[in-house]
Parts: sequence; structure tokens; C-alpha cells
Amino acid sequence: MAQVDFTRINQTTTQSYNEQKNLIKRVFKGQTVPCKKCGQSLLLKLPKTDPSTAVSGIYCKKGCTDLELDMEQII
Repeated sequence: MAQVDFTRINQTTTQSYNEQKNLIKRVFKGQTVPCKKCGQSLLLKLPKTDPSTAVSGIYCKKGCTDLELDMEQII
């Protein structure tokens, strides 16, 4: 059985993960972060008291960027 070299896949995955992590950090700090595709500012949607009403996350108005985040409201 031949060995598969996952080095390139791992590098790409790691780079993508780190980019998203940094983007999330910048948005949470209140910095203006443009969407890579359309250039519009990304918006942060926080969880409501009723979690079934909306999904929390980071997105742009056009929908190019749509990162769903698993968050809970802490009272």
C-alpha cells in the first residue's frame, strides 16, 4: 500500500484555520474587516435570548462571507 503525503493538505488547512481565527479576533475587537470577495464590512451577529430565532456568526451583507459561530448568551 502506498503512503500518502498529506503535507500540502495540512499546510493549506492550517493556513485557512489561522486566517479565520485572526479574522474572528479582529471582528471581536471591533475592527472594521472587509470581506475578501466583495469588500463590504463584515458584521457580527450575537446570539439572542432565544437561540432558535437566529444563527450567530460573522457575515457580509451579500453573503460572500458566512462564518457560523457556536456561541451562547451569558446573562
